[in-house]
Amino acid sequence: MASAAQPTVGLGTADSFAVLAGQGITNTGVTTITGDIGSFPNSAETGTGACPAADCVNLTGTDHAGDAVTQSAKADLVTAYDDAAGRTPVTTIATELDGQTLVAGVYNSEAGTFLNSGTLTLNGQGDPNAVFIFQMASTLITASSSTVNLINGAQSCNIFWQVGSSATLGTNSTFRGTIMALTSIQVTTGVTVFGRVLARNASTTLDSDTITRSPCLAPTSPPPTTPPPSGGVPTGGGSTAGVQDLGLLVIGGALLALAVGTFAARRRVTRKGSSS
Repeated sequence: MASAAQPTVGLGTADSFAVLAGQGITNTGVTTITGDIGSFPNSAETGTGACPAADCVNLTGTDHAGDAVTQSAKADLVTAYDDAAGRTPVTTIATELDGQTLVAGVYNSEAGTFLNSGTLTLNGQGDPNAVFIFQMASTLITASSSTVNLINGAQSCNIFWQVGSSATLGTNSTFRGTIMALTSIQVTTGVTVFGRVLARNASTTLDSDTITRSPCLAPTSPPPTTPPPSGGVPTGGGSTAGVQDLGLLVIGGALLALAVGTFAARRRVTRKGSSS
């Protein structure tokens, strides 16, 4: 089911945002967000003030409201959305994502929607740059307690959900990737998102959630190997250099001892002859 390797979807100035909207952000309860937030052209925000409060956001990032940064991010979101929507080649899969294990590629469904009622597994196949793009003509809906699971190096930063209308994430679910919805995004109670929720034209609604903008992690390189010292240290790869050197040392010592003994014996004989 793998298609040609895809480059990532460039988000431009929208990259730093965890939450974007077109018609305001509404939050209920205590939500934790790592990343910037903002909304334009309607910059209205409800329940996004600093905690503690009944409705508040623990924000690690900047609330840009409707400023120039948000406006630039919204423009770049349109570009990113169009890019994801136009990617080919596309593999058509079942609307229900539960139970599927997918490798990098571009996917859509015959129904034009995606539903995850359980566990979707994305397999990076050892490539930390593996890109997954899901194209929807209409909705994305995840059930309560559903999850997107990553294996073999897949990263949330390289997963993109292009939603032709609205997205709804079910209660206490775990979601990974960047949602780019044409209309609205509803993140219901207790959802954990590793990625972004970016709505182009309508509102984004939150409820006691945790949303973490996940940057890509650089692949780790193995530590450099140190060559073994020369001069008789066994290499462990079948080399007998150290054993040979030890043998030569033993032989040399024996010859030296023999020479010293012979010299001493001759001196004793010489002294005996002189005294007689």
